[in-house]
Amino acid sequence: MKIVVQNFKSGVLSVADVPAPRAGAGQVLVRAHSSLISSGTDRAIIGLGKKGYLGKALDRPDLAMKVINRARTEGLWPTYKVVKNLIAEPIPLGYSLVGTALEVGRDVNDISVGDRVACAGLGFANHAELVAVPKNLCVRVPAAVTDEQASYVTLGAIALHGLRQADQQLGATVLVVGLGLVGQLTVQLCVAAGMRVAGLDLDSRKLDMARAAGATVATIPSDPALATQIATMTGGFGVDSVLLTVGSRDSGAVFEDVAKLCRDRARVVVVGDVKMDIARRTYFEKELEILQSRSYGPGRYDPAYEAKGQDYPIGYVRWTERRNLSTFLELIGDGRLDPARLTTHKFSIADATEGYDLVTGKKQDFSVGIVLEYPSEMSPSKSLALSASRRPVSGRIGLGVIGAGTFAKGILLPALMDAQAFHMVGVATGKGISAKSVAERYGASMAHNDGYALLDDPSVQAVVIATRHDSHARYVVEALNRGKHVFVEKPLAISRQELIDVEAAARASSGTLTVGFNRRFSPLVQAMAAHFKGRSEPMAMLYRVNAGRIALKSELGWVHDRESGGGRIIGEACHFIDAMQSVCGSLPESVQVAHVSPRRSDVAADDIVTFTVKFEDGSIGTVHYWSNGDASYPKERFEAFAQERMALLDNLRALDLVAKNKTSRRRSLNVDKGFAAEAAAFAEACRTGNPAISIESLIATTEVTLAVTEALRGVGSEDEIE
Repeated sequence: MKIVVQNFKSGVLSVADVPAPRAGAGQVLVRAHSSLISSGTDRAIIGLGKKGYLGKALDRPDLAMKVINRARTEGLWPTYKVVKNLIAEPIPLGYSLVGTALEVGRDVNDISVGDRVACAGLGFANHAELVAVPKNLCVRVPAAVTDEQASYVTLGAIALHGLRQADQQLGATVLVVGLGLVGQLTVQLCVAAGMRVAGLDLDSRKLDMARAAGATVATIPSDPALATQIATMTGGFGVDSVLLTVGSRDSGAVFEDVAKLCRDRARVVVVGDVKMDIARRTYFEKELEILQSRSYGPGRYDPAYEAKGQDYPIGYVRWTERRNLSTFLELIGDGRLDPARLTTHKFSIADATEGYDLVTGKKQDFSVGIVLEYPSEMSPSKSLALSASRRPVSGRIGLGVIGAGTFAKGILLPALMDAQAFHMVGVATGKGISAKSVAERYGASMAHNDGYALLDDPSVQAVVIATRHDSHARYVVEALNRGKHVFVEKPLAISRQELIDVEAAARASSGTLTVGFNRRFSPLVQAMAAHFKGRSEPMAMLYRVNAGRIALKSELGWVHDRESGGGRIIGEACHFIDAMQSVCGSLPESVQVAHVSPRRSDVAADDIVTFTVKFEDGSIGTVHYWSNGDASYPKERFEAFAQERMALLDNLRALDLVAKNKTSRRRSLNVDKGFAAEAAAFAEACRTGNPAISIESLIATTEVTLAVTEALRGVGSEDEIE
């Protein structure tokens, strides 16, 4: 299928062919009819992509600080390699479209196959022939609404929510500043609601559009008669509300300008990306109220609402983002709005780059609404054959990759392919765009939207599983049942039944199983183990982890979810249990747990944890997995004591080995977490059939994490590992 993407590294825009996406539970697979280019949003995204590294950093200082902190704690070179790999990924554009529902996932009850639906959401409702959209971002379209009109649905919901934030009644006067797409739709909504409206913009043609839609006043901000016109409209009081639908990231002067036109205690609603630079005096004297408008409405940026489909009860939240989407379409169907009057250009999806030439200013035609149109028929393809850029090398292992998220693209796959032991056959992801990108980067011949296509491919001898946690065990079992060698990124399983199934499959399979416990392969961790070789006493170990917060409502918040992530102890603390095993050389047999609740609703209550593992040889190891520290400080410190010897490892960069009153020090400019050695060990396991880590060790590590998690939830015993 075709999709509009931008190479974030180079800024180049293109229409690419990728495998069709796959609709999961709670999603709807939609064949697009029309989509709308959001000039303001897309212009900003494209502009950021075209900037160099410094420009990107200045534009997104929050991300730049994360990169700086990573370089400070892990070294410049590994940080550079990760960032370089990640920004090579193309990003899809678009977030407003209309089409036909082709498939309906589990838990979608109010949309049927064949329904015409309008869809919203950046990363979901892309400019693409096929999209998979969560049900709360997908609504049915009334019969009286045309495809062209319905393609405006997302921008309409943004305008509608902004007006709701203004909270004005019939007869109120509203000032709309910025008459682009959202501003023009806001004008139409105000008129439909019986409000008088004034509009400001620098472009006379947009002012004409606003007058045609019913604006009483439409003029440029510097018009010397503006204050008089507003006074005439409002009987000298000033406007009841201002909606800032303009982009002004570099200056907040607009706040002072509009304040002069407001009545006492008016509302100023920020809809666009405007710098919050406000002079207190003017707003204090009039007691003006400033409100933010969060995109489409309540539910936006809430993973439980958008991704998991958990609706808000209508008695408590009347206007959610989905209800705003529906209301906008209903107003069109009733004849109260006509967004199609804003359409200035139409292009086929194949010619989408011509539409973006208008957005970027490369082409100087006047434009407001730019609509992309799609073929009326298409046959979705789950796979895309590519011209492999590299020929298979004799003796190399055919590799299939299932899942290509941030970690896989930035760290795991580069390490595996640098081992020079694998030939990548194909890549499978739920969203075909990432499958194609990774496949092309490593010279693979196929990109899929379904991992089972790789499992059934006889040329795939080894499989990398880097999907979300809840699918790890299922893919592991299926791959082992087919005799494939398996590398699964941690965790191995998130429930005891999954672990039972995995163990049975691993013991019966001719393939080997490796879990991404990379720290045991780090040169400094292996040096620690060698330091205690030949000991006759049990060890005492301490692993302190400055894990850092992951907010519940964040891009990575899914790791806390019991069903999809399993929690951070299962998802990450397994690393440190395995590292202690590798140093003491013994399996764990019991665990005791204590934890601290942060007493906050925005963060998890089970990732400030201390647990002590007792090993079969009598050793003990305590893990302090604490998320309540400063993220700029180094993440890990591993200490081990036994038989008058000590080893102290700081963040996998500095190691002190102490014995017989002497200290041996090893230092490195960069962190070596063992990824390269881990890749080599997996390759060796594929060649010889001897696992890189014993199945007993893998199972025991996972059992510890399950026991800790159960103790935190008040389930089962804290002492015994079953």
